Amino acid sequence: MNKDIEHANGYLQQVYERPVKRYCQVLDLIDEPALIAAYVEAHSAEHHWREIVQGLKKVGVLEMEIYLKGNRLFMIVEAGLDFEWAEAFSKLENMPRQSEWEKRMSFFQLSDAQTATDKWQMMERIFHLYRTEE
Repeated sequence: MNKDIEHANGYLQQVYERPVKRYCQVLDLIDEPALIAAYVEAHSAEHHWREIVQGLKKVGVLEMEIYLKGNRLFMIVEAGLDFEWAEAFSKLENMPRQSEWEKRMSFFQLSDAQTATDKWQMMERIFHLYRTEE
């Protein structure tokens, strides 16, 4: 599918049979087109590390999406209501290849922090709209 059409049509979301909560975070990349392209490629289905995805699932992440605009990344994480961010990502830091992945990704990011929880900045929701049944 053409990426412009995909963007215009939106992105499908997973439907869960239970309530979930969402975390939204932001992080900037070094503003160099070649570095941004390499970062995007590292996250592609062909190149991302399976151990990282397995670790995220193991700590309770149900869904994770990362969006890019210019050099700004926007990440959405969905998890169950019992999910505790700090606890989960503390466990994740000790999982196979996680520190290696973070070190590799740090090369592209405008942050001196060493862990994902310190690099990615939690965003504050200032508006929401829910469809209500009548």
